[in-house]
Amino acid sequence: MTKKKLHKIIIECLLEKKALEINLIDVEKLTSLTDTFIICSSESEPQTKAIMNHVLDTLNENSIKPLHIEGQENLKWVLIDYANIVINIFDKETREFYSIERLWGDAKVEKIKESYEA
Repeated sequence: MTKKKLHKIIIECLLEKKALEINLIDVEKLTSLTDTFIICSSESEPQTKAIMNHVLDTLNENSIKPLHIEGQENLKWVLIDYANIVINIFDKETREFYSIERLWGDAKVEKIKESYEA
């Protein structure tokens, strides 16, 4: 599966669960950690859990398994690592505090509104 197609599937999952402030950050030329960060916010712990589970279930159906998941216990910041793509689901306060977009200020940031074309 192409990276763009995977982006589309993930972003569709986020939109389906009403994730807020979705940003796709292209860091491929800036770090060897990953190619893309996909970042979003949620309004509550149940929403964070729903977003996380929807992404995990959908990608699992496509035989794509995460390398690592962090933050499932407190649901303030959930990180799902798929090697080339790292998904970050934040509550609003935690996202403001860590300001990941600012940390990667030299990266290309694509703000996702209502859809994403691969």
